[in-house]
Amino acid sequence: MERDSGQIQVTSAPDAIVAKWRMDVDTKIIDDGAYSYSWETKIYLLYNPWGKHDQVYIKSEEWRDETVLNDVGLIWRGTYNRVKPVIWKYDQFEKDILDCSLYLVNIVGKVKRSNRADPAKTTRALAAAVNAADDLGAVMGNWSEDHSGGTPPTKWIGSKEILQKYYKKKKPVKYGQCWVFSGVLTTVCRALGIPARTITNYSSAHDTQNSLTVDYFMDEHGTVMEELNSDSIWNFHVWNEVWMQRPDLGTHYAGWQAIDATPQELSDEMYRCGPASVAAVKLGEKSTLTSSILAQHAWARVLIFWKYAGPTQPLKLLRKDIYGIGKIICTKAPGKFECEDITYTYKHPEKTTEERTTMLKALRQSESLFSRYYLNEDFNDIHFNFKLIDDIKIGQPFNVILEMKNRSKLKEHKVSVILRVEVVTYTGKIGDNVKKDILVRVIKPETTEEVKLAVTYEDYGKRLVDQCAFSISCLATVEDTKFEYYAQDDFRIRKPDIKIMLKETPVEEKEVTAEISCQLMDWQKAEFRFTPPRTGRHTIAAKFVSKQMDDVDGYLVIMVEPKKEPNGQQ
Repeated sequence: MERDSGQIQVTSAPDAIVAKWRMDVDTKIIDDGAYSYSWETKIYLLYNPWGKHDQVYIKSEEWRDETVLNDVGLIWRGTYNRVKPVIWKYDQFEKDILDCSLYLVNIVGKVKRSNRADPAKTTRALAAAVNAADDLGAVMGNWSEDHSGGTPPTKWIGSKEILQKYYKKKKPVKYGQCWVFSGVLTTVCRALGIPARTITNYSSAHDTQNSLTVDYFMDEHGTVMEELNSDSIWNFHVWNEVWMQRPDLGTHYAGWQAIDATPQELSDEMYRCGPASVAAVKLGEKSTLTSSILAQHAWARVLIFWKYAGPTQPLKLLRKDIYGIGKIICTKAPGKFECEDITYTYKHPEKTTEERTTMLKALRQSESLFSRYYLNEDFNDIHFNFKLIDDIKIGQPFNVILEMKNRSKLKEHKVSVILRVEVVTYTGKIGDNVKKDILVRVIKPETTEEVKLAVTYEDYGKRLVDQCAFSISCLATVEDTKFEYYAQDDFRIRKPDIKIMLKETPVEEKEVTAEISCQLMDWQKAEFRFTPPRTGRHTIAAKFVSKQMDDVDGYLVIMVEPKKEPNGQQ
C-alpha cells in the first residue's frame, strides 16, 4: 500500500501563551475514517525577540545576542572607586533550566494563563518568584555573617547549580544577596526568550521615607546613629533590565524596564519590584512607575547629614551632597567582557540644566519635610577637601586625609577634626570602629592645612567584614563660628585575583592542562585538567575560599578548536 506524506507549517501567534504545549494531530479521510495522534515530545513556546510583532522584539542584533543568547557574563560589585567585576555563568540552555523557569512563572508566580503572553506581568511575577521572602521562591536571602546550612553568596559562580537544585527539591536554595538574585533572574528571563541584562548601581540609595533624600544622623562625636537611620546607601546594588514594549503605558516608555528580585519592600503585598520604564525614571515621572523601591534607588538624589543633639534640640543640617548617590550605573558591554556605563539612560549628566530640573521636579512631588531642606543653601567659611583613598591591596596600610583651606585674607580659624574609619557592609550598615583620632589645627589666612589618620593592617585586619569595605568619615568644627562640616566616603580593599593560564591549545573532547595561581602572601600555584565538551567560546571560572579569606576569584575566556578526524580533517 502506498503512503503519501505532506508537510504542514504551523506559525504561532505573537501573543501566544508562553508555556509547554502538547501537540495533537487529528486527521480525517474524506468518505473514510479518522486518525488521531499525540506527539509525546512537548513543545515549548517562548517569547521571540527576533519576531518583529512580538512584544519583546529587540532590533539591535548585538544586544539581542548578548541579552538572550550569551550564557556567561560579568556582574560588577565593590565600590564606585574600586569596582570589582565578577564572572557569572547564566547557563540558560542547560538541563532543567527552562522547565524550572516555567515552574517559577506558573506555580510560584501564579501567572494566569491569559497573562503568560505579557512580558510585563510575567517579569513582575518573576521578580517575586526568584526570592523566597514570601513564597517558596528559588533563592533565600541572607545578609548576616552566618551562612551555616547553605552556601555563602560570594561563593556562587552561576545560576545553574542554584536552579537545578531548586527544581529538584522545590525548596529555596540558601543563600543569596542582590547580585545572586539578579544573576538568577537574568538566567530565567533569557531562558524564556526575554532580553535581560544585569545592572549595577554604585552608591545606591534606599530612601525609606520617599523624601528623595537619604538622611544620615550622627552625634557630636561624628558617630553614625544607627537607631535613627532608616535610610541607607548601599556600596552597590544589583538589579535587572528587561526589554519590551509597554502598550499599558505608551510607546514613550518602551525599551529597557527595570525589575528587582532582591526582597526589600512590599509591592502589592509581595516582595517584588518593577517593571519600571527606565525612560520614565529619567524623566522623573513618579506616577508612571510600578514600584517605589526602584524609584528610591534611581531617584533619591540628595545625601543629607544631620547632627542630633538630643530629643529637645533641633536637628542641625551639617552638609548636603547632591552628587553622592547613583555615581555609576553599568552593565556588561555587548560581545565584550568590559563595563558599559549606562548612567545616562537613568538620569541626565550631573550639573546640567536638565538634571537639576528633573531632580527638583521629583523633590517637589514629595510630601516629606526632609526633601524641602534641600532648597535652602548654606555658606562655608573654610573649604574642606576630603581626599579619596587610592588603590589599596589587602595587607597594605592606608591614610585618611582631610585638607582645609582658609579662604579669608585676614582671619585665622581654629578647626577641630574627628577622623573615623569603620567597617561597613555593602548594604551600608556600619560595623566596628577600626580607628579614630581627634586633631586640632589653627589655619592661617590664605593657607592650607592637612590632617591625616594612618591605618595599618594590624588596625583593620581582624575587623574585616562582608566584602572588605570601610566607611571613612570626618566631622570638622570651626570653633569661632561653630560651623560644622561632615563628609563620608566608602572604599574597598582589593583582594588578590586568580590567574588562569592554559598550557596548550584547547581542542574539543581532548584533555587540557591549565595552571592556576593566586598571590596571597606569596604566589600559590596549582594545576588542573579538564576536557572541553564542544567547540566555540567557553569561560573558565575559579573561586578561592578559606577561613581566613573568601571572595577571591578569576576567569579566563577560551576558544575551543574542533577535533581533527583521523584523515586530518576537522
